[in-house]
This record gives sequence, C-alpha cells and structure tokens, in this order.
Amino acid sequence: MTKLLINIDHVATLRNARRETFPDPFEAARSCLAGGADGIVFHLREDRRHIKDADVRRFADELDTKLDFELSLAPEIVGICCELSPQLATLVPERREEVTTEGGLDVLTQRKRLEQVIPRLYGSGVEEVALFVDPVDDQIRASAEVGANAIELHTGDYANAADPITRAAVLSDMVRAARLAHDLGLSVHAGHGLDVHNYPDFGRAVPHVSEVSIGFAIIARSLFIGLEQAVAEMRSVIEQHAHVL
Repeated sequence: MTKLLINIDHVATLRNARRETFPDPFEAARSCLAGGADGIVFHLREDRRHIKDADVRRFADELDTKLDFELSLAPEIVGICCELSPQLATLVPERREEVTTEGGLDVLTQRKRLEQVIPRLYGSGVEEVALFVDPVDDQIRASAEVGANAIELHTGDYANAADPITRAAVLSDMVRAARLAHDLGLSVHAGHGLDVHNYPDFGRAVPHVSEVSIGFAIIARSLFIGLEQAVAEMRSVIEQHAHVL
C-alpha cells in the first residue's frame, strides 16, 4: 500500500505570519501520525520562511517516524541535513521569489553538484535520496545516473490541469515515468497538489508509487474537520484507489 507522508510546512507558515510560538509544527506532526500518517515531510528553505532550524532538530530528536527532509543544494542546508541524518532526503529546486516549489529539479544541468552532494548524504547515514523531478525520461535516467535511489514525481501539472484532456495527457506521462523509474531500480514517490479529489485517478493509474507527500490540501482541510480526521480521510482515499498491476 502506498504510504502517506504529510508536509507540515504550512503550520509553520501560519505560526510565523504572526511571529507567534503557535501553532506548533511538532504538535501538528504528532496529530498527523495519530491520524494515520506514515511519516512527516518538511522543507528547510534558505530564507526560513516557514520551518526553522529548531523545528527540524526537534523533529529529529523527538519524532519516532520516517522523516523526509526536503532541501535545496545550498551548502548550509545540505550540512544540516547531513548532521541530522533523516531516513529520506528529497532534493528540490528552490527560488526565493516562488510561493511554492513550481517544478522539478533539472538534474541534467545540476549533474556535477548532485554527484557531490548525493554521496555526502549517504555517507551521513541518509538511507534514501530522492530527486523531485518532472515526468521526463531524460530527467529520470539522469536521476539514476547521479546516484539517487528514488525520485519524487512532480504532480503539480496533473493537479492544476485546466481540462480533462490536459489532465489525461499529464497522467499518461506520469504512468510512463513511473514505469521507467521502476525499471531503473528507483523507488517512486509523488507529490505536489494531490488531494482527496484528484488522487483517485492518479492512484488507480500510476504504478509503483511507494509513497505520496501531501501538505497544503491536508492543512487546509483540517480547518474544517481537524488535522487527525483530515489525515485519516486522505489515508482512506489512498487505500480505496490503489493501482492494480
């Protein structure tokens, strides 16, 4: 069954908007786990716009679950990730002016830097290194070549498709990309924009997806039904719409 990891960045966004000490991302993480999450995702950005260094260290020290540390190739952030040694490190592109991550990492142009960073992450004890990529064959092949052992498929174009024809075309790309990644020995993760409404078609169609990362949709839904229930609701949707090989 596909695992559900919850990104709690937006809890920190709300906290920081008022420069308060609450809501606490750590307590949010605990609620997510109580609701059935299989792990917690956080993105420590260079500008610290949401998750802070103290948050990350508390997650590592006090949460007994899978942690997915999303990070750019910035040396400072790579160093922190290596120090904390989470089970999973997901390398993502990062631009200061973006509201959220807008697309996949360009593995081809970043090859040299990735070939330096990925062995360093493994050497620190990180078990999985995933690259957040668009469903493009060359990017997936390059992900395997630079030493990653997983990819996270960028599902934003699928989630934001303006019409059914466009969505079907993107879904077809992701099916092909997931199969290629699997054939290359890469674990397949997915995330960005998935929710209870668009997940069913994705879940039934795309093979080999071992885990999905969902954040904003869960946090937004929790305003109406609570965080534990929002996670449980998403967990149920994933279980009901599994791909059958």
